Amino acid sequence: RTDAGWIRRQFMGYQASKMRAFEAWAGPQFARVIAVSDRDRAQFFERYGWSHVDTIDTAVDIDHFVPAAEAEAPESLVFVGSLDWLPNQDGLTWFVHEVWPLIRARVPGAVFRIVGRNPSKLMRTLAETPGIDLVGGVPDTRPWLTRSSVVVVPLRIGGGTRLKVFEAMAMGKPVVSTTLGAEGLAVESGNNIVLADGPGPFAESVVGLLQDSASRTRMGESARRLVEEKFSSQSVARQFEQVCVDVAGVPSGPVASVARSLK
Repeated sequence: RTDAGWIRRQFMGYQASKMRAFEAWAGPQFARVIAVSDRDRAQFFERYGWSHVDTIDTAVDIDHFVPAAEAEAPESLVFVGSLDWLPNQDGLTWFVHEVWPLIRARVPGAVFRIVGRNPSKLMRTLAETPGIDLVGGVPDTRPWLTRSSVVVVPLRIGGGTRLKVFEAMAMGKPVVSTTLGAEGLAVESGNNIVLADGPGPFAESVVGLLQDSASRTRMGESARRLVEEKFSSQSVARQFEQVCVDVAGVPSGPVASVARSLK
């Protein structure tokens, strides 16, 4: 049990134990705790019995991440994320070794581009695989999302926000993710995203979208609608404002600003 994957899992377990200890100490120090998903809020209650937790969704700038008119490159996949983050390294290693050969067997011309800052030696080694292009860090991810047919999120470990998923969805891109990769997100598999676990189901989901442009378009449009309705910056700002006025003990709505000025 000395393989690199085991070492990564042990390290992440150690980090998780440190985070739980910090959470247990920090939570009671504040009047309100903000969770980034309902799942996280439920976990706070299960672990610590906290009832002073609100969920505020991840916000996306829907005026910045918009569907583009440019044509996508055929049979192209993209991953976007920091390449020095262990969960991304683990997920990409799994995808390249276990999923990518199954995709290429069905779609020999498929191309997979890896976009992200600080690529490690491991990432450069993965890029030696036929059909894989390590782009590295870029000033703007939107052109790479635009040119892709499908966005993949092969996470198997790790938590936190899933902002990259929402950015891709805001651009009208179909996303194939592991269940963990979209954990806590208010998405519907088969409608605005595809959730698949295991090499076979993940590869099959990607191939199905690569070979069906109508399904890609339909899923991308549904994804964009979801982000517009629930995860725009304006919508999330209203959620945060409500929490703030509740904590401050002032009314919400049109009179909130006046009440705050009198406190």
